[in-house]
Amino acid sequence: MNKRILIIDDEISIQESLAGVLEDEGFSAMSVSSAEEGLELLETTNVDLVLLDVWLGDNMDGMTALEKIHGLYSLPIIMISGHGSIETAVQATRKGAFDFIEKPLSYDKIILAVTNGLRFARLEQENLLLRQGSAQKSILTGESQAIQGLKRQIDMVAPTDAWVLIRGDHGTGKELVAQSIHRASASSDQPMIEVNCAAIPEELIESELFGHEKGSFTGAHVSKRGKFDQADGGILFLDEIGDMSLNTQAKILRILQEQKFERVGGNKTIKVNVRVLAATNKNLEEEIEAGNFRADLFWRLNVVPIHVPKLCDRLEDIPLLVEALMKLLVGRGIKHKEFSPDAYQALMEHHWPGNVRELRNFIERLAIMCQEATITAVHIRMFLDPKQQSGLVGGVSGLNPFLAADYKTAKRLFEKEYLQQKLLQNDNNISKTAEQVGLERSHLHKKLKSFEIIQ
Repeated sequence: MNKRILIIDDEISIQESLAGVLEDEGFSAMSVSSAEEGLELLETTNVDLVLLDVWLGDNMDGMTALEKIHGLYSLPIIMISGHGSIETAVQATRKGAFDFIEKPLSYDKIILAVTNGLRFARLEQENLLLRQGSAQKSILTGESQAIQGLKRQIDMVAPTDAWVLIRGDHGTGKELVAQSIHRASASSDQPMIEVNCAAIPEELIESELFGHEKGSFTGAHVSKRGKFDQADGGILFLDEIGDMSLNTQAKILRILQEQKFERVGGNKTIKVNVRVLAATNKNLEEEIEAGNFRADLFWRLNVVPIHVPKLCDRLEDIPLLVEALMKLLVGRGIKHKEFSPDAYQALMEHHWPGNVRELRNFIERLAIMCQEATITAVHIRMFLDPKQQSGLVGGVSGLNPFLAADYKTAKRLFEKEYLQQKLLQNDNNISKTAEQVGLERSHLHKKLKSFEIIQ
């Protein structure tokens, strides 16, 4: 799709000449004569770059418009002026302008500035994708028949524009499937916009999905673009779709069918082109029977169904999963631990009702709490069996000191467990913990570091 350039200038001749030059270079140009018209157009249309005149013969000047556009949208703004000065250029740059060009306009300079501005925006987008990638890092790991079948399904559906309904139990990796589809899709150069339908309060979900206008409700101090708006031309991932209320489901269905909507408190129709990936851990057929989920929404989303297998159905993947999880933990500063063959066997004997998420948390707990460099089946079973562990406080458990081979190890285990639990009770406040346990703060700090409770 051609990059869309918005020209805001009160001189019709400038609009026409700029639009002509830009379209000759393969861009799509839109022109308005006032800042108000420009802001109105930006509310309903995705724009890649703005050419904005400093001096506009209306109620809002270019500098004010610059501040508003920069505050609302992440896109490059190039200021143009017939009365340019160093002071004006500096002021515009401080307010967020990407570049400043004086009239009479050199069209070579305009094209160069526009090209540089779009390149800068693309680099920012790539950086965002890299940050998302580093935050996510995890990929679908495994070579079992179940996971290979899942990967084949992803390979087939990802390059298309088909909608996908991802189903599976808690902790199986539904979000990773969505990320894998995104990476292999035509929209991989854009962020995938994610919405956790279960985490947004009912009274705010419309604003989150569709956006809102300034003053539409208490606290709406500025206009806001919704997730559908942000995902225009790309992918929207609706996680935990089964937790949406029936009221929101009805509105979602209409938007999915028509690909257009109005913001909360607004009356302008916004058109989008969005590919939807949805995920749920619920049995939607049962939810439909119970009257909790709309059948028409189910059939709209269920174009290509993908089922993510439970961990207990692919236990042979555990060694590869553990290796991948340890690499992530080492990247977070946790010491690497080896796993003996019998440790892997013990892990594969467990049912893992919490699936990969439970395994991930368990491996992290082992890596932190086990003193030995190699984890064996003994450690696995001791941590998996609550009877073999000390009391649970604040979600942290450790090996029972009474099971230690010698006094020195037992003392260390007890001390570490005691200090970690006290620290949790005091919300990780070291000074408060030191006062409570009767130690100097510096001494406690050294102990916590020696036990690897803090970095």
